[in-house]
Amino acid sequence: MPNAPELSPAARLEAAGPAASPPPAPPFAPWIPIRSLSPRHRERIAAHLLALSERDRYLRFGYAAGDAQIQRYVDGLDFDRDEVFGVFNRRLQLIALAHLAFPQPGQPGPQAAEFGGSVVAAARGRGYGARLFEHAMLHARNRGLDTLFIHALSENTAMLRIARKAGARVEREGSESDAYLKLPQDTLASQVEQWVGDGAAEIDYRLKQQSRLVGSLIDAIGEVRSGIGKQPGQAAKD
Repeated sequence: MPNAPELSPAARLEAAGPAASPPPAPPFAPWIPIRSLSPRHRERIAAHLLALSERDRYLRFGYAAGDAQIQRYVDGLDFDRDEVFGVFNRRLQLIALAHLAFPQPGQPGPQAAEFGGSVVAAARGRGYGARLFEHAMLHARNRGLDTLFIHALSENTAMLRIARKAGARVEREGSESDAYLKLPQDTLASQVEQWVGDGAAEIDYRLKQQSRLVGSLIDAIGEVRSGIGKQPGQAAKD
């Protein structure tokens, strides 16, 4: 028996009926610098995804994605239409990553953005996934969209828990689940919140860059001093 044609996020949303009212504002949480990414970050994005375990790749993509499939995904990211953002550690490694996919221009039906994210194993339990989702909510809202959508494996309980906690309606159908979160209209306050948050994250990234440069310079100076301090003839023996 042939498989039924896969519906687009907008079609699935339309078939699901009206979404719930907007969720209340989330409780206060420590600020996390989430930086928007661009094509020049493809290498770091690929490094983050390729470092995921086989199980994590399965949950993130819905199938056991191999290295070549992940690289094709990264190469195909459309930074002009969609938004990709993440959290960097002090070594400028991406420890949390999200992709907010926007509908094609002129697409009929409800205007839903689709969210997908991942966090490296060593950084889990710190709220990064929830903050990435909140960040996506704000950006989708400010782009004039009315719904944030997640299509995930039903066993991806961490992702679905984040969606439920934000107020999303989750509908399960066998091994897959869909989560729909109704978004409020954008306001001047939401636009300013995005502008301030994006600016602060950019400053944080630049400071981490400077810290890395200073650290490298100190290491280089230490190596020079070590070389100067050697006894005559010791360098030749080394």
